[in-house]
Amino acid sequence: MYNLFIDGVGYFALVINLYSMSTKGEYKLRLISLTANAIYIYYGFLIKASPVIIGCTIAVCLHAYHLKRLRVQNNLTND
Repeated sequence: MYNLFIDGVGYFALVINLYSMSTKGEYKLRLISLTANAIYIYYGFLIKASPVIIGCTIAVCLHAYHLKRLRVQNNLTND
């Protein structure tokens, strides 16, 4: 039963990640992808996979940086 839960978390992250690629607009893509990568980090802890944890942590940081950049850029163009 526990393995089914772990697989479910991984598949859920996969579905969210794939959905993010079908969205329009960089901001929405990055926000949804950040969410998927955060779930992948949890999945990495569940399966004790350091490469998944490290890679997805880097991806979350990159997405967060670009989301912040996009928000600042959008605020400057609206002023």
